Amino acid sequence: MSFVCFVGKKKKFNDQPFPYHSALELEISTLTNLGSGLGRVALPGQPDAKWVVMVPFTLPGERVRVRVFRNHKNFSEADLLEVLTPSPHRVVARCALFGRCGGCQYQHLVYTEQLAWKRRQVEELLLHMAGITFPVAPTVPSPREFGYRSKITPHFNVPSPRDAGLRRDDDAAQREPGRPRDKQPIGFLRQGTRFDIVDVPECPIATPEINAQLTEVRARTQARLAAGEYRRAATLLLRHAQEGVITDYDAVIHEQIGALQLHFLARDFFQNNPFILPAFTGYVREQAAASGARHLVDAYCGSGLFALSCAPAFARVAGIEISETSIKFARENAAANGIPNATFSAGDAANIFAGLAFPPADTAVVIDPPRKGCDAAFLQQLFAFGPRAVVYVSCDPATQMRDLQAFLAAGYTLTAVQPFDLFPQTRHLECVISLRRGSG
Repeated sequence: MSFVCFVGKKKKFNDQPFPYHSALELEISTLTNLGSGLGRVALPGQPDAKWVVMVPFTLPGERVRVRVFRNHKNFSEADLLEVLTPSPHRVVARCALFGRCGGCQYQHLVYTEQLAWKRRQVEELLLHMAGITFPVAPTVPSPREFGYRSKITPHFNVPSPRDAGLRRDDDAAQREPGRPRDKQPIGFLRQGTRFDIVDVPECPIATPEINAQLTEVRARTQARLAAGEYRRAATLLLRHAQEGVITDYDAVIHEQIGALQLHFLARDFFQNNPFILPAFTGYVREQAAASGARHLVDAYCGSGLFALSCAPAFARVAGIEISETSIKFARENAAANGIPNATFSAGDAANIFAGLAFPPADTAVVIDPPRKGCDAAFLQQLFAFGPRAVVYVSCDPATQMRDLQAFLAAGYTLTAVQPFDLFPQTRHLECVISLRRGSG
């Protein structure tokens, strides 16, 4: 079984411990939280020294032949050349671009094993970053393994006239099958690169409705590129909602999440797997309400997804969000759904507790920060307020476990860890941790 996924040579290649394009054979022992396989090999002249080699698109237990393209201080990166002994969990990827497009990491892994590895990665992050061993619940699967993503943002570059016909990604060895030489690629970043774009005429993790519209959007964009209407690289938007597929960043989107009818701007953040959201928001509500708190604060509340989903379980709910447009929609969503006990205000989440009338001992807080996690100022303020319980939702368990150390030091006890697979076929996941003030 052969595989091709090459990254170009760096200008200044570090040839220690392996020269550029050294071929190696090794066995993959585990998966990293970036979705790459990890194996170890003996160093030249040091048979007892085991050197780590990272290889994308490989699976634990596989014997593989690889080619080194980068050496770091403590490990090397390599392209997969051939799978010599495949894993019993290896499957044929549904997408023809898998291995070239950087969007998916796990299409070659049967879905039940994707779920198992995501749970294991959360367990390992708990141990290595927070320093604790704690039971992690089985990953909640997405109702759809493919066709789940309700938003995609294809990119394209605009070559300068002097580069016309000389683009690196138009080389015969790299050009996507079926794409004419004079067409600019419209798609996503090529695996292992920061600038090269793979042409993506269809994306199997996007909804069928998005893929049906993508052909027309791509043709229209190619015509505009040919007419010279673009002066710089740009990003397109296709968002599937009740009203169809929206391509306007300023359009208003409507989503039905369980009993809730929500609307928000297409350009604003909203979870991109609507099929799992009823279970996802329901779990957050259950965990917050299980604390016995009568009041809820939703930091980073956006257009009100968690605040309004949780409102029936609380006497009063307050949401805060830095985006004023999101707060406008959150208020409108509360009114449209007949939820009178939720109020929303715009402002920096770091000032959320200033003047808050809720008694801390009777308050739960839901936080869903950006990928970078919570900043120190917000955590300091949260700990000073001292709510009874915190439900921490994260799209990056690594930064979540980093922040967990601060919660433990501030006297909070971890009570539950629940991964959700909002992003099948990729390395990404959402993780919800629940904390109580005191010994629990």
